[in-house]
Amino acid sequence: MAKPYDPKDFYYRKAKKAGLRARSAFKIDEIVRRHRLVSKGQAVLDLGAAPGGFLQVLSDLVGEKGVAVGVDLEPVRNLGKPWVRTAVVDLLAPDALDRIAALHPGRFDLVTSDMAPRTIGIKVTDEARSLELCRMALRVAGETLRLGGAFVTKVFMGGDFPVFKREVAARFDRVQVARPEATREASYEVYVVGTGFRG
Repeated sequence: MAKPYDPKDFYYRKAKKAGLRARSAFKIDEIVRRHRLVSKGQAVLDLGAAPGGFLQVLSDLVGEKGVAVGVDLEPVRNLGKPWVRTAVVDLLAPDALDRIAALHPGRFDLVTSDMAPRTIGIKVTDEARSLELCRMALRVAGETLRLGGAFVTKVFMGGDFPVFKREVAARFDRVQVARPEATREASYEVYVVGTGFRG
């Protein structure tokens, strides 16, 4: 029998204690370290960055000689690190890529996305909306990643998940599926990890 939903579970409390803005920080930390996706001095782009949980981890991993860029429809509260740059950006807007380039004109070594739709409880609809956001993230990654770079996106698993996985596989040398320990037991979210961007 599944455990009842607890919005303030172990990882929520652990995040609060560690000064992290979201429990998702533990998810990206596990994924990035396990797959060795980023190192000091590199550039990372986080899509759907608010409230900043991913950025907290990624900015520490790239360090002050790196660049961590975060964009979202909501503002991200300042992290107090000069190498972290954020902006309110609508990824559907025609100037979205220009807005990102204004924050960092070069290519990125890693593009991450923790974007999720507002769920309505109808699984097939929630899955379809999740895939729309994943495809949007994949498009942005395709325009901003360096060759050999990596991509991580959250997706709600469903009937069309294999199709999306093939779309990622068409652009990356290797595609893996990760379910971090900090994922809630009842959740059907996973992360698709693409490495070796081919352009």
